[in-house]
Amino acid sequence: MGPIQAPSLSLAALAPLLLVFGAAAIGVLVEAFAPRAVRHPVQVALALVGTVGAFLATLLLAVDGTEEVTAAGALAVDGAGLFLQATIAGLGALSVLLFAERGLDPARSSFVAAAAVPAGSPRDRELLTSERVQTEVYPLAVFAVGGMMLFVTANDLLVMFIALEVLSLPLYLISGLARRRRLLSQEAAVKYFLLGAFASAFFLYGLALVYGATGTIRLSGIRESVTTEGTGTLLVLGLGLLVVGLLFKASVAPFHTWTPDVYQGAPTPVTAFMAACTKVAAFGAILRLLYVAFGTADWTWRPIVYGIAIVSMLVGAVLGLTQTDVKRMLAYSSIAHAGFLLTGVIGLGGGTGSGLAATLFYLLAYGLTTLGAFAVVTLVRDGDGEATHLSQWAGLATRSPLTAGIMAFLLLALAGIPLTSGFTGKFAVFRAAIEVGAWPLAVIALVASAVAAFFYLRLIVLMYFSDPAVDGATVGVPGLPTTIVLAVTVAATLVLGVVPGSVLDLADRAATLVG
Repeated sequence: MGPIQAPSLSLAALAPLLLVFGAAAIGVLVEAFAPRAVRHPVQVALALVGTVGAFLATLLLAVDGTEEVTAAGALAVDGAGLFLQATIAGLGALSVLLFAERGLDPARSSFVAAAAVPAGSPRDRELLTSERVQTEVYPLAVFAVGGMMLFVTANDLLVMFIALEVLSLPLYLISGLARRRRLLSQEAAVKYFLLGAFASAFFLYGLALVYGATGTIRLSGIRESVTTEGTGTLLVLGLGLLVVGLLFKASVAPFHTWTPDVYQGAPTPVTAFMAACTKVAAFGAILRLLYVAFGTADWTWRPIVYGIAIVSMLVGAVLGLTQTDVKRMLAYSSIAHAGFLLTGVIGLGGGTGSGLAATLFYLLAYGLTTLGAFAVVTLVRDGDGEATHLSQWAGLATRSPLTAGIMAFLLLALAGIPLTSGFTGKFAVFRAAIEVGAWPLAVIALVASAVAAFFYLRLIVLMYFSDPAVDGATVGVPGLPTTIVLAVTVAATLVLGVVPGSVLDLADRAATLVG
């Protein structure tokens, strides 16, 4: 037996991951040893150092043109991976700021004071006004960010599965930590966990089938096997199960059933975090799996993705019309946007091209816009906490013209109105689909966009052209963290709609996948 050789590691290429996981690990130690009084500011600072540091590290790697396979071939650091990692880290930093929002009154925090207290008990009601916050949410969120960044660069199905679990388990926990509506929050967490466990099982079973068919779990090895030996029934079944697991995480219909309930029940900052970051991570993994491993056998998955894109767009657009809760409405908006993103997936050829660049841009634009929209939701409140029923938003423009104006602008961006990032992103992915001959899909996407625009405009009309209810919602004064989030997301949504050229060029240069 020969000597065991250590795997080749590029510490520079792994720097973003090391920063995020290092900050999360230190956060766990802070929970164990730091006095309760200092935990909150320390945890916020650690989370921001980890996410912002990872963002800057990815930018440096991108400037250097880093493109390599490292960690014994388990990770592929390439243009698309770095773009997605930077997007996740940036959105993660903004999400941490939303987590940290406590306003002038610490009791306004979205997170429970003590998670172990039974919901509805006298102690639970007493803690509603406590200045304590369950600060474990910060290292959990940073672990999730690390899992997402690992997810989009995984060059190995087993590493991809581990990353899927690392990003999912913290989300299951923090979804159940809402300060108010505890039972609804805990129900959402249980639903998310149970359905997520099934999705993980699908992914793992698909991994086993692919390994049985090809003898490898390395994406490049699978591509070589597909190229030389073709695709058999076992391999196609394995691919189908892998895709099901990833589409669940991306909240694509018909694997979307968890999305409305979890978006509604989770603390709104957590909902914003999931809607923005998890979507980016899931689609990053989908792109890498389909085009690195199965790019030479696209006939096996293109018809399926084509059909699922149509289903997701129609389900999100039509069912979104029936919603009376703002968070559920944005959940169905997320499902519709997942279908629009799949049009970009269809438009990618051979692992490079306009479809990949368009999808990368769309993920960035959608993540920023939806994060800003949920940040506005955290400000609209009544006596029981956040006011999310549509009737409570009636006449909001008379109570707070600025808040209503910001929300209206972000909703118009989600609808794809010109001079917003949403229009640029949709134009890019629709054009990519048309370039490869999928013009019927682009036509259906245009119709779905028009249908979905109705429920965005309905909320705008409600805010501006309805009389405010006597006991309607009020608008809280945002603290510095939420102000920063709103300023960044609104400015980015405007800039990416008016002058998107530089970011589109950046996405085009980043449109490379290696394996």
